[in-house]
Amino acid sequence: MMTRATDILRELVGFQSVVGMPNGGIVEWIADHLRSFGVTAHILPGPEGDRANLFATIGPADRPGYILSGHMDVVPAREAGWDGDPFLLRIEGDRLYGRGTTDMKGFLAAVLAAVPSFLARPLSSPIHLAFSYDEEAGCRGVPHLIARLPDLCAPPLGAIIGEPSGMRAILAHKGKAAARVTLTGRSGHSSRPDLGLNAIHAMTEVQQAAVTAAIDLAQGPFGAEFEPPYSSLSIGTIGGGQAVNIIPELCSLELEARAISSVDPEALLAPVREAAEALASKGFGVDWQVLSAYPALSLAPSSPLAGLLKELTGIEPLAAVSYGTEAGLYQRAGVEAIICGPGDIARAHKPNEFILASELAACQSLIEALGRHCRMDA
Repeated sequence: MMTRATDILRELVGFQSVVGMPNGGIVEWIADHLRSFGVTAHILPGPEGDRANLFATIGPADRPGYILSGHMDVVPAREAGWDGDPFLLRIEGDRLYGRGTTDMKGFLAAVLAAVPSFLARPLSSPIHLAFSYDEEAGCRGVPHLIARLPDLCAPPLGAIIGEPSGMRAILAHKGKAAARVTLTGRSGHSSRPDLGLNAIHAMTEVQQAAVTAAIDLAQGPFGAEFEPPYSSLSIGTIGGGQAVNIIPELCSLELEARAISSVDPEALLAPVREAAEALASKGFGVDWQVLSAYPALSLAPSSPLAGLLKELTGIEPLAAVSYGTEAGLYQRAGVEAIICGPGDIARAHKPNEFILASELAACQSLIEALGRHCRMDA
């Protein structure tokens, strides 16, 4: 049976709001949907000019309330293995297939489906909808939204980030920093290596620094709640060179660090950056570019927000996960944050991504229960 949330999810999946691309279509659709209920949506363009965040408030904006936070972007769907159009919702039994169904348009659909229940009776504490762009590129859009919060609402009581968690609240996640280093040497014929500067050879010093740092991190400090229970560093891509008989002028490497709570993820990359920049003394051009960075999340189990989610879900919160979300950025800005959303992260970023209709319904029920809580606080 079709539900309001399913109908909304069908619309959202139909927008190819791929990370890094213009997202005006999905933003305008959500804004129009909210306007149809008399809810004003603030469209907040990012510095890119072709992407925007969206923020809306239901209830008294001058009183502390709760943020329901999710991202509108999805990863590309070019991989083989899809049994249908990734951007056309396909229903088979309880499964709703399509790019972003789990990560995380299912949560957005459940939130939007709950709006009429928020409006049925006045809220004494507001509920804010905060939908961001380019989360999949390292949470690039939401910092611009968070910076606008003081102009849009009273200091929030907390933020619920609806990443797929099986509807179990999550208290902590690791932070992350990713960077690209590019070395520029001097090209030439491979028969005269003395006349060139081999960028690939030089990059081995950067690689060794990364491997050494990764080994050191495995020795601690530790965060027992995480898997693995320590910060990590890894190289993800490396490329350079044109042909075997040409001295490679360029070599580029991308790496990331994932940090346990209380550890700055960007600081973990410092030994690698030092190794790269030291190559300038050997004549190499060195370019270090931070691709993304966000802090870890660490919410105390005794916090009011953790208690509220335990009450609403009936499940003890999970201590931590190793993947990252926008929650750490909210916490750094002074807003308590927690993760709780429908679906399973294991289904994300894969062909035939799906969410269960029952998960969608459970999420909508939880959000509507939050609305009742905000009325009871009068």
